Amino acid sequence: MSKKFSVLAVTAAMVGGFFVTSMPAHAATTAGQGDVAVTAAVKCNERQMRQQIADLKAKAGKLKHLGETAAARKALSDAAALQKRLDACIKADDDASKPFPG
Repeated sequence: MSKKFSVLAVTAAMVGGFFVTSMPAHAATTAGQGDVAVTAAVKCNERQMRQQIADLKAKAGKLKHLGETAAARKALSDAAALQKRLDACIKADDDASKPFPG
């Protein structure tokens, strides 16, 4: 029972960290005469994201070995979502570096 609880706690902490880092970096400030919206450029830490993907895949393998197939599928799903986000970040960085994307 305690093993399942610790796995659940680690999973919750990782997912919570993922959601905290995936929040949009938009800031809206109110000026004296009107509203001004400022958007910050979001930089993806590719190395960190790749490490998180590898960790999630390793975790899925361990969970599958322990017989926790539902948790393993969830970890693989999280890894796939993170991979999709990483691919989008890489594509956005590539497009931003071109003066006329197309």
